[in-house]
Amino acid sequence: MTGDRWAQLPDFPWDALVPFAEIALKYSDEMIDLSVGTPVDSTPLLVQQALAQASDAPGYPTTAGIAQLSATFIDWARTTLGAPGTIGVLPSIGSKELVAALPNLLGLGIHDRLVIPEVAYPTYQVGGLAAGLEVVATDSPELLSTPVSMVWLNSPSNPTGEVLSLARLQDLVSWGQLHDVVIASDECYFELGWEAEPVSILDQRVNGGNLTGLLAVHSLSKRSNMAGYRFGTLAGDPELVRRILGIRKHLGMMVPTFVQYGAVAAYQDVQHVREQKERYRARRAALKGALSAFGFEICHSQAGLYLWATQNKDCWESVAGLAELGILVTPGVFYGEKAQKFVRVALTASDLAVAQAVSRLTAGV
Repeated sequence: MTGDRWAQLPDFPWDALVPFAEIALKYSDEMIDLSVGTPVDSTPLLVQQALAQASDAPGYPTTAGIAQLSATFIDWARTTLGAPGTIGVLPSIGSKELVAALPNLLGLGIHDRLVIPEVAYPTYQVGGLAAGLEVVATDSPELLSTPVSMVWLNSPSNPTGEVLSLARLQDLVSWGQLHDVVIASDECYFELGWEAEPVSILDQRVNGGNLTGLLAVHSLSKRSNMAGYRFGTLAGDPELVRRILGIRKHLGMMVPTFVQYGAVAAYQDVQHVREQKERYRARRAALKGALSAFGFEICHSQAGLYLWATQNKDCWESVAGLAELGILVTPGVFYGEKAQKFVRVALTASDLAVAQAVSRLTAGV
């Protein structure tokens, strides 16, 4: 990779939030961090136990992962996502590295065009630029007059919480398969639907059982509080997954064996997912009510781990105002210029911290 290509990468956005964190830290009690979205609740005990039991792992793991993991994920995908029984599956070292590396892993380069959502997780753009692609931000890739090689979808969306409908996904998949476009769907918040039920690109209602050119990214970081485990999954078109596996073998991209066994335990259990979702449901209701009373309008936010809120003014003004209350949130501009008047508020704080945030917002009305 040339130095010029690296020079195209944007500044790391979170560095710009540091001065506001310093303001929030001066609040009389303590700072309540509702910005990054790092899980704070305990990793399920059954996952911890599975990891411990597999901790004697003197040999190298395989890039493809253990057979039990693939079988377990396929069962989960069939039951939860509505996927067909034959899908390619590949573990990854968290989902972010996969998102960032996917254009490269697909062999795309300077003659290819990547489409990302207009308001989007920054790593979609970074991965495209790092591979030398032209990156276009639009929610209507089928309307572009120039060829497209790959499209990123994100439903439920980070940051907005918007959910793409079944009909919209059907249209995009039909268009992509007709024009030989790889469609990658980031579905890391799939099991956190609130006001709308997310639909997977792997769902047979979407693709009719034809997975050609379709890839879905999933993660255990949020639904199972396993962000520290760094485990993600790529699934979909068996031929594309096979090609990506071959490249990852050369690069030595392997998920630790004991982490894989922890993932098996997580995917085999649904009770901890239900319990965690109820924690987030309560926190969401409390924060949504308090932010609304404070003067924010909550937009989209039908699913996922964030509230997408606006005071109809520059996002940095809203960030600064909340920092004065000791509350740190994320400016919408991190996700694109069209988000200039929004902030993203994470639900990933303890019940106590959320209660304190609600109290501060209420007192500030």
